[in-house]
Amino acid sequence: MSCIYSNKSRDAQDGEQQVGEEGMIYGEYLMLDRVLSAQRMLSEQNGRAVHDEHLFIVTHQAYELWFKQIIFELDSVRALFNSSKGLDETLTLEILKRLHRIVLILKLLVDQVMILETMTPLDFMDFRNYLCPASGFQSLQFRLLENKLGMKQEQRVRFNQRYSAVFGDDPSAVDAITRSEEEPSLAQLVQRWLERTPGLEAEGFDFWGKYRQAVDQMLAQQHDAAMTADTDLRRKFLLNDVAQRREVFDSVFSPDTHELLLQRGERRFSYRALQGAIMITFYRDEPRFSQPHQLLTLLMDIDSLITKWRYNHVIMVQRMIGSAQLGTGGSSGYQYLRSTLSDRYKVFLDLFNLSTFLIPRDYIPPLTSHMKIALAGSWGQPLSEKQEDESSLERSVEASI
Repeated sequence: MSCIYSNKSRDAQDGEQQVGEEGMIYGEYLMLDRVLSAQRMLSEQNGRAVHDEHLFIVTHQAYELWFKQIIFELDSVRALFNSSKGLDETLTLEILKRLHRIVLILKLLVDQVMILETMTPLDFMDFRNYLCPASGFQSLQFRLLENKLGMKQEQRVRFNQRYSAVFGDDPSAVDAITRSEEEPSLAQLVQRWLERTPGLEAEGFDFWGKYRQAVDQMLAQQHDAAMTADTDLRRKFLLNDVAQRREVFDSVFSPDTHELLLQRGERRFSYRALQGAIMITFYRDEPRFSQPHQLLTLLMDIDSLITKWRYNHVIMVQRMIGSAQLGTGGSSGYQYLRSTLSDRYKVFLDLFNLSTFLIPRDYIPPLTSHMKIALAGSWGQPLSEKQEDESSLERSVEASI
């Protein structure tokens, strides 16, 4: 046996192929015989092979494989959240890792559109007729991905709601869509988790009450500053700005207004979940809220990247077929795809709008000693004021002894 500290290096050509060993080789393990033979070019079958159809097929098959991986990660994250005892916080880092993986996959899919754009409109026209009535709208996995994230049926544009007409002949597909709509979505599970944010209790830290006082103080000072403006025009402008800001903050402090905005689709989270998200945003530098803040950021990243992917797809479609032609699946083509770029398709819309309700750091209510103790406990179970007093008394007695 040679010494491991020897300077003698192994020859790069050393080693033997393990061909005779039991088990599967690379191609068998990945079932490449099936994967690499799945590119059926209809133009070739019709006796007029179009070179770029192969690129079109491979690109969309790659999309579907990555959709499968995203759904796999998404289902695992939902399972970790969907515990009868609440989220086990020792698993938060694992959730962050899997959500980050989804983000990286989506970045790859956004960039993948550029590869399709190497195909010219005339190249696409050479085989487009073979695609009818197929359409990206018929992607079962993308529909499942949206549902599992939290896209609701009523948020979709009318054409996008008619999935039964697309998958009606495939009972297994309809069943999968139905289950994805009935099971708790990631948005619902995150909402449930946010509602248990420690510090929202009125009898404890009462973040919401302190936050409202801070906002009132800030707006009062801004009003006083506006009154000292040099000119009437400047004073009028500043007072109008303060009035508009007060109206915005009133919308978040009024449960009735929040409920109305929910019904109109302009908000997504429950009133208490929105409070939790705002609190986490303010105290994100606290160790206790660091990972929750990262989680909320990753959810926005996922929403943003899906929107960017939609946008890149819309621009590519306009380049390929213009803005007046119908889609191969019967949609209005470019016009339909453009409609999916609106806020109605953002699942975590409230997280994007949190910055509307931010206040300067100097106004953020400082954490009390009670809250610091509460943040050392488990999520959603902060110590009560009575428990804190009892704990303090016990520590005092122990110290005196």
